[in-house]
Amino acid sequence: MSWYEKLKNIIMPKAELSMEDEEFLEFLGVDVTAIDVRGKNALREATVFACLKIRSDTMSKLPLKLYQKKDGVQTIKDHPLSNLLSLRPNPYMSASNYWNSIENQKNLYGNAYVYIDYGVGRKSAEIAALYPLDSSRVKIYVDDVGLLGLKNGLIYVYKDKNNVEYKLGSDDLLHYRGMTLDGIAGLSVLEYNKIIIENAKSSQTYVNNFFRGGMQSKGIIQYVGDLDTKAKETFRTRFEDMSSGLKNAHRISLLPIGYQFQPISLSMTDAQFIENTELTIRQIAAMFGVKMHQLGDLSKATYSNITEQQKQYYVDTLQSDLTMYEQETTYKLLLSEELKKGYYCKFNTDVILRSDIKTRFEAYRIGIQSGFYKINEVREKEEMVTAEGGDRLYFNGNMIPVDMAGQQYVKGGENNSKK
Repeated sequence: MSWYEKLKNIIMPKAELSMEDEEFLEFLGVDVTAIDVRGKNALREATVFACLKIRSDTMSKLPLKLYQKKDGVQTIKDHPLSNLLSLRPNPYMSASNYWNSIENQKNLYGNAYVYIDYGVGRKSAEIAALYPLDSSRVKIYVDDVGLLGLKNGLIYVYKDKNNVEYKLGSDDLLHYRGMTLDGIAGLSVLEYNKIIIENAKSSQTYVNNFFRGGMQSKGIIQYVGDLDTKAKETFRTRFEDMSSGLKNAHRISLLPIGYQFQPISLSMTDAQFIENTELTIRQIAAMFGVKMHQLGDLSKATYSNITEQQKQYYVDTLQSDLTMYEQETTYKLLLSEELKKGYYCKFNTDVILRSDIKTRFEAYRIGIQSGFYKINEVREKEEMVTAEGGDRLYFNGNMIPVDMAGQQYVKGGENNSKK
């Protein structure tokens, strides 16, 4: 190292570089203004795509069922809504596709809308189909003049791909909201964390440009003579064609006498690229409530804490969303008379909470022996045929109520005294 380099390092401390610095990104060849992460464009960022896929895949495998609180809780299978919710919401979607679409719309835009097709008419007791709408084409207004018959109610204006507008009332739609401040419209996670998504996309663009450039460093060509503008551009074009790109990687480039290439070296280590990338991934995962092991990061994972994190994912991330989905669906799709009779919709979360077979069967054994599970209820959970005599509740005969403890001995003593 020359004396100038040593002196420069002493009096010019190394600046902290960040992937959030726009000038730094432009120096690396990343056009910040060309990065658009709004709406569906955010899917082009790998971590965002992975988080959305995890959230939507989880929702798509949870069956939504209809129940009634009557003499306990009963599963309702003969109601017209049962097949609609658990099998085919509309002619084009399975229930799995339907919930996958809704969850993605909610997480992308903060709101998910479903049009309720009443078929014959709104007075009909049977709903014909449920159609998810593109949330980016829906706007919410307050009906302060009673345009749809309910003053100060909400109007949803949906514009289709042919720019035809439809004015819909609250009863025409299921409106699933994400995080909300006013209780009317949900907030877009991506919109409020745009800078973090842009940083992640910028990092991807930089790496892509680095490899497309044949992993060559940026640099400056020094020339002792004078060149006019045309000559400079001609030389630059020829030199880049000769030295950049994957096809020219590791090839030797020749420079005319008088020219010298001076690389501007900036390693990924200097830019703290790996650290910044890992931090950004963790920030995006936290925004969506996704655990790092679900993104394939097992650096701090063990078998036991992954099981615990999976439960935390359900409790911390999914449970509030499931409650929101259940309440909106129950209130909008069931008649007032049905609500009074105790009808309600609820997701079956056994799919994501099921443990390994040994733990699960041990829980079943405890439930059966404690008298709150019937054998056939367990068999149905495991998708097995029912067994004769399996609809009875069994109880461990060695257990008795606390207030009866010792009475068997008193009775025995009386019999003995009579003898």
